[in-house]
Amino acid sequence: MARPLRIMLAYLILALPLALAACGPPSTEETIKKSENIGTKAELEKALGRPSEIQKLGPIEQWTYRTSDGSVTFVLAGDTVTLASGGTTRK
Repeated sequence: MARPLRIMLAYLILALPLALAACGPPSTEETIKKSENIGTKAELEKALGRPSEIQKLGPIEQWTYRTSDGSVTFVLAGDTVTLASGGTTRK
């Protein structure tokens, strides 16, 4: 194998774990930061995408986003985001 090809292959092998780590879910802190000043369901979904879990009780919805270190939960009343809560699994 030619030397330049070996060097390129070595860089690829070293870069692959970093690329895969960047593909995972964001942290709780990052998720909360992305959701600052959001007031509607549409804005929340635009900023964070579809939640991992949705629970409904009449007009009240609870949207939960799994994060790399826990989860963030939003309570929606109709179309309005009323409350956000985040927790981590760090020890």
